[in-house]
Amino acid sequence: MTSPPVLRLRQGVRALLAFSQPVEADLAAAYLTPSLLSLFAGMRRSEQLHSLNVLRAVLAQGETPLELAIAALLHDVGKSRYPLALWQKTVPVIVRALSPAMQAKLSSGDPSVLWQRPFVVYAQHPAWSAELAASAGAPADAVWLIEHHQQNEARWRGHRLHYLLKRLQTADDAN
Repeated sequence: MTSPPVLRLRQGVRALLAFSQPVEADLAAAYLTPSLLSLFAGMRRSEQLHSLNVLRAVLAQGETPLELAIAALLHDVGKSRYPLALWQKTVPVIVRALSPAMQAKLSSGDPSVLWQRPFVVYAQHPAWSAELAASAGAPADAVWLIEHHQQNEARWRGHRLHYLLKRLQTADDAN
């Protein structure tokens, strides 16, 4: 397994080079309705590429229910509410590694305040993503997976979708 710093570095390089990579919209269109595809199209190119990589990783794990594929593609769509520069995405990750309590405190701020925005987006994007997906007609199971994709999966061990949440998190963490 790749170490978190190496993974973050790889993700940063991918984001920097996103402008030069084609987005396989046809792959997303194979799993998304037109209204959900419109959400996907509204994401930043780097987020689209990340989501497609998460989808590919989920598909490589074996049989994939449609709800899991949708969650893989739209789990970060809430980030489109407050787009961040690459360096802004890095700051909350570093603060969380140094002080989870400080990360939690800063995450309860106001996203309209520029310096608080990265922390709030980091913490709130799963709920925003779920809200956007639900309003565009995503199935309830996909919405649940999206909403919980950043939570500790052990908390949901007894839930009927736990195994899909683990698959989504594994794919997301690897990409």
